[in-house]
Amino acid sequence: MSGKPIYMQIADQLRDLIASGQLGPGDRAPSTNELSHFHSVNPTTSAKALTELQQEGLLEKRRGLGMFVLPTAREQVLRTRCEAFRDTFITPLMHEAKQLGISTDELTAMITQENS
Repeated sequence: MSGKPIYMQIADQLRDLIASGQLGPGDRAPSTNELSHFHSVNPTTSAKALTELQQEGLLEKRRGLGMFVLPTAREQVLRTRCEAFRDTFITPLMHEAKQLGISTDELTAMITQENS
């Protein structure tokens, strides 16, 4: 199990659903109670996950109706993940390649060769 707090794990799962399109623009996100029952956690924990996504601009609260996925949510999640991928993997890879004297063309060849 992840070392992340449970509310962050729930928020990550919801981001996954948004990124995959399973939760699309205008779709209602699971309610606090639905998330609490599904994950067997306190409703406050679920509410914290939903609030985090709302503060990130992925969900909007509609009074009396629940939380809904915003039209730009998928694009935003994918952009954030691409930036994290770059920072976590690509930048260190490029740095190490430079240290080893591997050119960009050679590195590209290595990567495409691995995928063939």
